[in-house]
Amino acid sequence: MQVLGDPVRLRMLRALGKHELTVGEVSRIVQVAQSSTSRHLSALHHAGLLSRRGAGTASIYRLATSPTGPAASAWQAISAALEQSPTAADDDERTAAVIASRRVESREFFGRVGSEWDSIRRDLFGVAPEVTASVDILDPHWTVVDLGCGTGEWAERLAPVVARVIAVDREPSMLLAARRRLHAHPNLQFVEAELDSLPVASATADFAVCSLVLHHIDNPAGAMAEALRVLKPGGRLLVMDMVPHVHEDLMRSMGHRHPGFSESDLRAFAKSGGALLLRYRRLPPARDGKGPGLFAALLQAKGLDGVVTSPKQPSRRRPSKPGRRRSS
Repeated sequence: MQVLGDPVRLRMLRALGKHELTVGEVSRIVQVAQSSTSRHLSALHHAGLLSRRGAGTASIYRLATSPTGPAASAWQAISAALEQSPTAADDDERTAAVIASRRVESREFFGRVGSEWDSIRRDLFGVAPEVTASVDILDPHWTVVDLGCGTGEWAERLAPVVARVIAVDREPSMLLAARRRLHAHPNLQFVEAELDSLPVASATADFAVCSLVLHHIDNPAGAMAEALRVLKPGGRLLVMDMVPHVHEDLMRSMGHRHPGFSESDLRAFAKSGGALLLRYRRLPPARDGKGPGLFAALLQAKGLDGVVTSPKQPSRRRPSKPGRRRSS
């Protein structure tokens, strides 16, 4: 009751149950000074109600996936009643404004650079880093989802060698550039959508790829969960993005929401989506790249039995003892 006795903390918990937010964003929503907001969030995190992760010099909070302890029990008992509180509607409006301002900043950036995005990305990460990440993953019968397709670099490589490609991006300018680039490929379907809310049926794809996109997304955990949802049982998801870095100038100038992702981040995304992180490896730096280091991660969706298992190791045959002859 000491932890949850302040109505402002209850409002914070309610907002963080719907979105992952920075301290400044929570401060704007509940209209409390940022120093006080930090103190309240720290107390809630210490009580096990919030999860926290670093983003450069900032902290990002959200409601814990499985909160435990007395405070968690009390929160579960009263959380539903808060929807009828006098402040709920106003908080929701301010939350919507906060989320909208994020999208405006990102869309303004992509609107300005849509036609120049390929050269900007090459300047940061080098020429075609995807080639390094894609190792014998393609099957001619596959349906593949390209998440955050941009101007179509991945889709251009995928379309000639798989049966179907679903190219998804939230930015109309990017999809327009991709359509122009890939008009000759009849097996491509373009979808305008947020990656954490895909209008794609469950168990549609054999494989999905998310390349240099995750750091632009407000809700990366939700995007990963959606990517795993659209995979067929046992399907795999290849994620390529930045390792954790301190290039705050990139976050400000290019609309980045997150300063890279660690192996533990990807493992948490996989666990939350009921999947398994098969591999996370840092990629060799591009000789001409000026941006942060990159990683490639491979996730596997659960199988038909609802279980995800690690790949089996090849069996090792014991050498036969001298003098023993095998029967034919």
